[in-house]
Formats: sequence, structure tokens, C-alpha cells
Amino acid sequence: MRLRTLPLSTAGIALGLMLACQGHDVPWYVILLTVMTTVSLQILSNLSNELGDWLSGVDSDDRNGPQYSMQEGGLTEDEMRSCIRITVLVCMILGLGMIRASFKTIFCIESESLVVLGGLAIWAAMHYTLGKNPYGYRGLGDLFVFTFFGLVPVTGGYFVASHDIGLWTLLPGAAIGLFSVGVLNVNNIRDMESDAANRTTIPLRIGKKNAKIYHTILIITGWLLMLTFTILRTRGLLPYLYVLTAPLYIKHLTGVWRLDSKALDPMLPMLVISTFIFALLAGTGYILM
Repeated sequence: MRLRTLPLSTAGIALGLMLACQGHDVPWYVILLTVMTTVSLQILSNLSNELGDWLSGVDSDDRNGPQYSMQEGGLTEDEMRSCIRITVLVCMILGLGMIRASFKTIFCIESESLVVLGGLAIWAAMHYTLGKNPYGYRGLGDLFVFTFFGLVPVTGGYFVASHDIGLWTLLPGAAIGLFSVGVLNVNNIRDMESDAANRTTIPLRIGKKNAKIYHTILIITGWLLMLTFTILRTRGLLPYLYVLTAPLYIKHLTGVWRLDSKALDPMLPMLVISTFIFALLAGTGYILM
């Protein structure tokens, strides 16, 4: 299930929920169901990605990243497909439960809109590397990660908890989305050699040096967007608590520029954990202001 990626999926939803808690009374069970739905979607994405990479030949012995269960022989193709089907069902049950708990009914425009969004999220989770024409193999992964790891969890999580469409949440949502794209970008830089024969990624299109420049832009822009949000929407110093994570991001960027290939692998969990802490501190500061 690639557990080291799960804090990244919860970063956006945690921030969205915490932004809602600042001015709304959000029931604990809505928070719990929302987080569980998000985690289940991340697990679905991870399982689907493993099957897709296995079927396409991307997960070969030459891959620089960690080995996964199918590559090691721990799961057969049929067993993985069964895991994916079960996880889809779990996503649907939790998602509908989340909507019902928040809006008290499935049959209203808000709930029905979220059902459609949930269906799109399930499709996106499954088709990054799986299916006849996976978007992750056409260099579109960055766009989908930005949307479903940033904008959707932050703005959507805020909407589920508050019943309010807060367009201002797009700023922190975009910041988390850019950091999430950064995680994907490091993964793609690390795997450039093994990806070359089977898929198209941004680093393969623009080259390693430009991919590292692109990565730096992602991180810096994410910080600028969050600082802009804090300046425009908050008061006092507490909302700037997330600035405490700046040394982690500096260390991460230094490592990305200094390291290559398999040596880049530790930079992935570093950015995941940094983004998770960033989101928690940003949400905590917003609640306490």
C-alpha cells in the first residue's frame, strides 16, 4: 500500500478540514469519514499504479526505487486485481458515508456534486498507470496530482466540513498541490532510466537539469502562494507557524540538486513528511489566530 505516501494524501484534507474548523462546528465523525475516504483513495491509487507499472514492464529489476509486492512475487496479478476491486468498494462506502454524515442526505445538489467528484477521484486514482491509455504515461500526471492532491482535498474538504464554497481555499490548495507534484517529480527524476522505454514524464521531456529547475519552481511557488494566503486572510504571527518547516524544504532542495538516480529516493519521504507537517502547522495557526 506504499504507506510512506499516505501522509501526503492526508496533508491536503487535514488542511482543508482545519480551515473549516476555524469558523464552523464540524462533527468529529465527518472529520473521521473524510480522512478515511481520502486515505482509501490513496491506497487505491497505489495499488492501481503497482498493477499498471507491472503490466507495462516499468517495474523491472533495473528500477531505482523500492521493490513492491508484485515485483517481489508476494502477490499475483489476480490477487492484486481483487485488492483493487475491494478498495474501490471501500472508497464508495466511505465516500457515500462521508457525504451522508455531512449533508444528512445523498439527494441534494451538494451531495450529488460530491458523488460526481468522488467518481472522478476513483477514476483518476485507477488510471494513472492502469488501463488502455493511462494519463501518467503521457506526461499528464503532474496536472492530475496537482488537482487531486491539492485543490480537491483542501477546497473539497473545506466544503464537506463547512458547506461553504470558499474560493480563497484555492491558494493553500494550490500550494499543497505544487508540493505534491514535487513528490511525483522527484520520483520521475529518480526513475528516468527505467521509464524511458515505457512512459513519458516531464523529466524525460525536458531533461534532468531542467527537471530540477522545474522542481525548485514548484517548491518556491508553493511557498509564495501560502504566504500570499496568510497575508491576505489572517492576522498576527500564529498563522505563520508553517514557516518552521522551511529548513526541511531547504534541505530537500539541496538534496535534489546534489543527488541522482537511486540516491534521490530519500528525498521523496522527506518532501512527503515536510508537506504533512507544513499542512498541520498551517491549519493549527489558522485555528489559533
